[in-house]
Amino acid sequence: MPKEWNRSVLVAALAVGIVITLRPQAEQQSAADAEAAKFYIVDCLLPGQVRRVGNTTYMTPRRPIRTTAQDCAIRGGEYTEWDRADYQSALTVWLDAASTGDAQAMNYVGEIFEQGLGRDPDYVMAKYWYERAVAANFKPAMVNLASLYDTGRGVNRDAVMAINLYRQAWDIPEDEALLTQASSDAASAETESALAAVRAENEQLVAAAEAAREALQSESDRAAALALRAESAEAERDSLAVRFEDTPINSAGEVVPFVASLGSASPVSQAGRDYGRYFALVIGNSEHQFLSELSSAKNDARRVSEVLVDRYGFEVTRIDNADNISVLAALNQLHETLGPNDNLLIYYAGYGNERTDEQMQIGYWLPVNAQRPPIDTYWVPVGQIGAHLARLPARRVLVIADSSFSGLLADTPTFFLAVSPDLFTSERYLDIRHENRSRLLISSGQDYPLSDQSGDQSVFADAVLEALEKNDTILPAPALFLAVREQLGAGTLDVQFKAIKGAGDAVGDFYFVPL
Repeated sequence: MPKEWNRSVLVAALAVGIVITLRPQAEQQSAADAEAAKFYIVDCLLPGQVRRVGNTTYMTPRRPIRTTAQDCAIRGGEYTEWDRADYQSALTVWLDAASTGDAQAMNYVGEIFEQGLGRDPDYVMAKYWYERAVAANFKPAMVNLASLYDTGRGVNRDAVMAINLYRQAWDIPEDEALLTQASSDAASAETESALAAVRAENEQLVAAAEAAREALQSESDRAAALALRAESAEAERDSLAVRFEDTPINSAGEVVPFVASLGSASPVSQAGRDYGRYFALVIGNSEHQFLSELSSAKNDARRVSEVLVDRYGFEVTRIDNADNISVLAALNQLHETLGPNDNLLIYYAGYGNERTDEQMQIGYWLPVNAQRPPIDTYWVPVGQIGAHLARLPARRVLVIADSSFSGLLADTPTFFLAVSPDLFTSERYLDIRHENRSRLLISSGQDYPLSDQSGDQSVFADAVLEALEKNDTILPAPALFLAVREQLGAGTLDVQFKAIKGAGDAVGDFYFVPL
């Protein structure tokens, strides 16, 4: 298998009340291109509004937003067709609003300079605009600026400065020892000493995760309960199995996406804290038109979907063999479904790819109609995935992928693992992170998934499922990451935990709350 292909494996389906819809691909490439383009996120300038004061009317300035091309056109807006390398058009939309002090616009301009968009990144200008947005108390800008200090892009690497910015985003007083931080003397010393403290804390986290796993394994009654649950569902799974075996094919011999709706979301609360509703989009691509088969994708998809529905009360939309339009349309539909206190998990299994184009590293999801490079007509840029996530009203979003596509992400911030493990479910930790927006990712970090000996399922999916099945308390995303990494062991997979760049993360978290 060529190394440039990232393969992943996804989850899916079981349960009651499966609703199936089949949608064939467009017969002509031009029609398919036009259909997909409607769902691309663009920088849109909406027309101004006509307002009246007394007998005088006037036109308000045009308003910049990020929305789909289709929505922008319907609302009479102006946009440039999506071009990840179009630096100038993106700046044109947002710079005026940023110059007038709009905090969100200032943050967007900083992201444009940091990302480069077809030219070398300008971290000095990115820092300037992030600092202006931070002065306006805009939390995503605090995270972006902290990331520059955390990784040393355009500034001297400074873990203390980064952690202080994360503290500011969390509204944690400087004298509160929730985060690992160097003393005031260390702040003026070498930054490396602060980084060493964070590394030491990470080692303690790994040890704590191992102890927690061993404790869970000793709970025989819990294991027995899970076994009974599996037995009770076995007959239903068998009765449904035939419906999943055959892959729908249209008259042109093309694989047709299969969509299933599972479960029903209801508000989740525990110990007086409202966690909102839980939704999941599960994409498992096994049969491809031009690429080799990924046999484990749908198997893992079924297992994961079952756990999400039965153990955690998710409402799951599962797509087997998704083409590019299915992926983009599903993300767009979520904008209408999700509310401001809702949670979204996206589990993706299928091929991915990374390419360097015009000085940029760009990641892609490869749908079932994706062709081999260099033909990238139907590839889905992960930048578009991130743009959709930024637009969604959901408070918390977590992407889990059995592949690596770092073009979507920032470097791993140290603050995620700078919290003592015994504080993950403490009231203070939950109070601080519960209300903040999150846009997070856990990935296997490999170019393609490693299958078990049977070849029918991924070892990464096995580790995720084991952690979710054994959990019986509130499980934050960092704790899930540590459990998966510990289960896989060193040298198997380079499991990664990151904040999704440019998607509006504000140092929040994602919580799995068992029913």
